[in-house]
Amino acid sequence: MTDNSQQFASDNYSGICPEAWAAMAKANQGHERAYGDDQWTERAAAYFRKIFETDCEVFFAFNGTAANSLALASLCQSYHSVICSETAHVETDECGAPEFFSNGSKLLTAPSVNGKLTPESIREVALKRQDIHYPKPRVVTLTQATEVGTVYRPDELKAISATCKELGLNLHMDGARFTNACSFLGCSPAELTWKAGVDVLCFGGTKNGMAVGEAILFFNRELAEDFDYRCKQAGQLASKMRFLSAPWVGLLEDGAWLRHGNHANHCAQLLASLVSDLPQVKLMFPVEANGVFLQMPEPALEALRNKGWRFYTFIGSGGARFMCSWDTELTRVRELAADIRAVVAATPL
Repeated sequence: MTDNSQQFASDNYSGICPEAWAAMAKANQGHERAYGDDQWTERAAAYFRKIFETDCEVFFAFNGTAANSLALASLCQSYHSVICSETAHVETDECGAPEFFSNGSKLLTAPSVNGKLTPESIREVALKRQDIHYPKPRVVTLTQATEVGTVYRPDELKAISATCKELGLNLHMDGARFTNACSFLGCSPAELTWKAGVDVLCFGGTKNGMAVGEAILFFNRELAEDFDYRCKQAGQLASKMRFLSAPWVGLLEDGAWLRHGNHANHCAQLLASLVSDLPQVKLMFPVEANGVFLQMPEPALEALRNKGWRFYTFIGSGGARFMCSWDTELTRVRELAADIRAVVAATPL
């Protein structure tokens, strides 16, 4: 990759959105108190409580791995376990951080349907063994939107929450692309979190136009006890916290967070529609957020790479993930679709 052309490998490729950039510039004027005792952090927390319609506890971390790992560590002890899907980011892409920061809480994977946990799969793992030689299940973590671009409906979340309450499990949500889920469903943030029984949400900012920064929201405030100390110990208490929180003010104050999610989702839908008629191309999962997962012949994928396109191929043989971002240009989507059509047409059946 030798130029700055837009790519589809990850929404982490995108730059900083104007709203976040402008808020950081305003926060850079003069001096402010350190370690989160500043007006920007206070304002960001107030906006979160407003859009989520509840008096939640709000914390900030530099990235999603830290946010997820520290949140999960606050929900269980080292001898407990955390139930997740087999494709969960905490299981496949966080280098063991959730187990490290919890001093050993084991991740237990459960079968999923299109990336989504079900009450049945949770129950199966939670009740598999109940002897003292096995790490006791204490937490369920799910991802909204999922790692394969699907979205939990409110009734699905409520069913999972009911199962968690029955089994004495806390419910954590990895919301790296929470915005995209809200956009797809047209639901309020509250409807997809605490109103559905979620205890803790890690709300992603990086993939929605921020340079760095995730928010950790505790809807069950009792679970947040001493979480500020946990963040400090883990190196997640920013000295100049306003530069983590100010971009959130920029995103939340006038709805930019949701506009960006709407745009990224629209781009994904457009890409899917432009290639879905090709007999050699198969949609691997429903397109419900900002990702499109396509299965096509390996020679076609290699031809796409040779044309300069970057994408990930970590799911299934011949499977490729294309992610759209807050700033993805529609013309670029059409260019990618045209090249997919061209390389597939040149690939023997």
